[in-house]
Amino acid sequence: MSAALAIDIGTYSIKAIAGEPGDVVQIKRVAEVFNTTGMAVPTDDASASKLAQIIEALFTDYSFPRDNVHLSLPETVVSSKVISIPRLNDSELASAIGWQAEQHIPIPPDELSLEYQVLYRPKKNEQALMRVLIVGVRKQIVAQYLSVFGQIGIEPVHVETQMLSVLRSLHFVPEDPTTLVVHFGASSMNLLMMHQGELQFVLSQLNGGQLLTKTLEQRVGLDSVQAEQYKRTYGLRTDQFEGKVGQALLPALQVLFAEVKKAIQFFVSQHPQAAVERVVLSGGSSLLPDLVQYVATELGTEVLIAAPFANASGEIPEKINQPGMIVCMGLLSQTK
Repeated sequence: MSAALAIDIGTYSIKAIAGEPGDVVQIKRVAEVFNTTGMAVPTDDASASKLAQIIEALFTDYSFPRDNVHLSLPETVVSSKVISIPRLNDSELASAIGWQAEQHIPIPPDELSLEYQVLYRPKKNEQALMRVLIVGVRKQIVAQYLSVFGQIGIEPVHVETQMLSVLRSLHFVPEDPTTLVVHFGASSMNLLMMHQGELQFVLSQLNGGQLLTKTLEQRVGLDSVQAEQYKRTYGLRTDQFEGKVGQALLPALQVLFAEVKKAIQFFVSQHPQAAVERVVLSGGSSLLPDLVQYVATELGTEVLIAAPFANASGEIPEKINQPGMIVCMGLLSQTK
């Protein structure tokens, strides 16, 4: 099987994995480079050119393959919604999905790029609604995103949202406990709820690890480089630096996880007999020291950190932020 390349562009860094896809991904090379633009999707020609230069250097420095390239779209530019509708066959659904999108996706139809996936279709004699995931993004944003790669002569073969890649990487089965996935990135925190092996909702909020860094700058009086280093080194630990870093970070974490608690409350309101039994942390910011203990205490659930390389083989670097590579691993898992 030919090698594929998965790329995840974040506001803080750009991640890439080259490997042979399959049930067990054979990893060839892994890279993470700093994104000096601070943008995941360019907003003008200048930022698109600068981002293209960074990505071109990534391809050159790591000798990455330039064909069979798979990309993720940041969740913050996407509208995702799980809808319940009367049972339809595939052709009926294809005809009706545009009208459904108008009701649920806040993007004008002529500007909308739409994808959908059936999550559950009841049997013909079953008195139940079918559930469909609809995902919409503005065509202009997709064009801006792809133009970056067009500048360096690359035509991606597949583009999907970050959280669909995260979901695939985690290999959920119906027997798994009800799980909330918290994808903790630099500039956003994305939430995904799984119940009985089925996706319930995807939510996104525009705050992430960089909020913690800025909090340290303001409360401890550090510059941005120092604040990032202190955050990664000390985190919430009380036995380091007199616990000052952790104390400074707590107010920002409380703001972030108040939204997580709201998501859990929403799920329970929809499923009164169910409870969230497990939280899985992914994304680069999930390795904040002592974050697992903090989340477990705040939410009262088992907390795990995603291990996207668990089912992989090949050249896996020892010093790599593994939870931060989960989107790339999910992208490689779907290329067959």
